[in-house]
Amino acid sequence: MSSVADSTSGAPPFFSKEATIAPPGFSRWMVPPAALAVHLCIGEAYAFSVFNAPLTKVIGITQSAPDDWSLTTLGWIFSLAIVFLGLSAAFAGKWLEHVGPRRTMFTAACCFGGGFLVSALGVWLHEIWMLYLGYGVIGGIGLGLGYVSPVSTLIRWFPDRRGMATGLAIMGFGGGAMIAAPLSVMLMKHFASDTSMGVAQTFVVLGVVYFISMSIGSLAIRVPPPGWKPEGWTPPATTARLVSRAHVHIDQALKTPQFYLIWLVLFLNVTAGIGILGQASVMIQESFKGTVTAAAAAGFVGLLSLFNMGGRFVWASASDWVGRKTTYYIFFVLGAVLYYAVPQFAQSGNIVLFVLAYCVILSMYGGGFSTVPAYLADMFGTAFVGGIHGRLLTAWAAAGVAGPVLVNYVRAYQVAHGVAKADAYTMTVHIMAVLLVIGFVCNLLVTRVHEKHHMSESQLAAGN
Repeated sequence: MSSVADSTSGAPPFFSKEATIAPPGFSRWMVPPAALAVHLCIGEAYAFSVFNAPLTKVIGITQSAPDDWSLTTLGWIFSLAIVFLGLSAAFAGKWLEHVGPRRTMFTAACCFGGGFLVSALGVWLHEIWMLYLGYGVIGGIGLGLGYVSPVSTLIRWFPDRRGMATGLAIMGFGGGAMIAAPLSVMLMKHFASDTSMGVAQTFVVLGVVYFISMSIGSLAIRVPPPGWKPEGWTPPATTARLVSRAHVHIDQALKTPQFYLIWLVLFLNVTAGIGILGQASVMIQESFKGTVTAAAAAGFVGLLSLFNMGGRFVWASASDWVGRKTTYYIFFVLGAVLYYAVPQFAQSGNIVLFVLAYCVILSMYGGGFSTVPAYLADMFGTAFVGGIHGRLLTAWAAAGVAGPVLVNYVRAYQVAHGVAKADAYTMTVHIMAVLLVIGFVCNLLVTRVHEKHHMSESQLAAGN
């Protein structure tokens, strides 16, 4: 067992939670780089859309052949990855609290890197189920495990700046595509030939590189000693902005209305952005036909990634000052207005305003992810925030299906009924605006957790 010391050396097993406890004098600022080493890798998921067009021509090479995969078929790869991200984060929550971040993050490295290798084999054999299994299921599990473990660790290291801490961890996930999008395009171009789109070879390279980087992060991570707190810091005496000093058990949290309201807040915010993000490359090319090239579209994906990443740090840090609830109010109001305006920008040919609007939207989309762990820590305490956050990420899993389905199938329906491709996204983004209005209402209903759900001192000491 991980908690039992090695009988010969007296030291705890290398991958045990006890082995990751920071020694005296350890700087908490060493932890964010370890978290970024993982999140910058798994953030590649946001750049997967650059593979969509090449994967539709694996057989035809220059153009899609009858046996090539369609965009709607390929869309399920990304959706499955997000579904299994949420499911693995939810089911592994208690395991993470038990074994610690090192083992969890290394397991994530094995799954995410291995998922690319299985997918590469699927491309070579032209078996779509292998891409679903590789990138969608195995890779998705790696996404979930790699996502939650650095977040819960950083919240414990930064009790004085929870929003900033979660922003530090999660901004890497948003920024991963900024690196992965141009890198993937470059690799596919390098490996492309008269008989290959270069996708399978690119998957192999990415799988190996990501495994190495995530493994390094898992080896560098540390957890604070029991009872640790920043020097000179004392917990706030007030409970302003719904911040509680009590703790709620992971299982008890599911019995509160606050958990489900925040679940809906995250689900609606993610649904309104993830479908667009998953088809960003194709969307801008169809909206500005003949103006935006594939390379420029990859640049657009990278730019969205930059704002996604920056928004995760900026918005989460701002929530330390204005409060989590107010931050989400801004997301829902401003997001709804911009979604309503985007079709007008496309129809008028104003690519600058089109790009700017989506950049702001994606900054708030990313900010929603980085703010929600701090929101949960405020509401339920930090004792089980990793597990609670993991279970809340089922909202992301649900949104990973709902968002792309809305974008892909509403678009396909409209195109099939004679709507021009450039105008096929109008109805979809208006639906997104409505979802954000509903999210505003859910956020409005969030109140303090009733004290009957709080853990007693004896329960907290026992860890149950």
